[in-house]
Amino acid sequence: MLDYQFVDGTRLTSVIEALIFASPEPVSWEKISAILKESEEELDLDETVTKEIINQLNFRYEENGLSFRIEKIGGGYIFATQPRYHPWLSIYQHENAYRRLSQPAIETLAIVAYRQPITKPEVDSIRGVDSGYILRQLMEKMLIKVSGRADSVGKPLLYKTTDHFLKHFGINSVDELPKPREIDEILKDDDMAEHRRMLMERQMELEDMEAKELIEGYGGEQDEAESEAEIEERDQDDLNREDGDNPAI
Repeated sequence: MLDYQFVDGTRLTSVIEALIFASPEPVSWEKISAILKESEEELDLDETVTKEIINQLNFRYEENGLSFRIEKIGGGYIFATQPRYHPWLSIYQHENAYRRLSQPAIETLAIVAYRQPITKPEVDSIRGVDSGYILRQLMEKMLIKVSGRADSVGKPLLYKTTDHFLKHFGINSVDELPKPREIDEILKDDDMAEHRRMLMERQMELEDMEAKELIEGYGGEQDEAESEAEIEERDQDDLNREDGDNPAI
């Protein structure tokens, strides 16, 4: 299978390499297999063979001293530069005016990531302030999404992280995030704390054009969910004013 060639002499490894290279998002082995079957019905590619081919390609890249490898991120395969090139890439990204997340946004995103699915009132309770605006910002950046409604009174919206969140952090699932106790240990290391903070900021930066393209393809469902969230916030504000309470800021 690793040496498989199509009728025109094209190697299977080269086709898989081209598919991963051309995809703007991580592409799963199932997707690769489905595409290959459209042209070669007898070609039955499984996950084990796909991994072997990826390893073969990465070995070739390493032998030639290339700056990139194929990595498994967000449940699929994508080309990624090696960590030792990140200092130069960081400068390049900064010069291209990437938009960073604010500290409150990072804080809110962390709460959603560790407690998902979670409602806005629960996020507000943990942070001690109203988080409606920050949650909408995170939705616009495609880092969180609405995943349904809670069974509690009022059926508030539930929020969870997206596949785009996994891609930005370079992980396959939220299970790979540091455990809370690990975070405390990391932050105690003075040499690493600043580096990890900067790395998180860099990974979470979104280019304006990329963000707009993602928003356009996100679908009407999230727009509807955002509208519902805004209506709920306005209703709550009206109730607070009627009760004479000041809304959280």
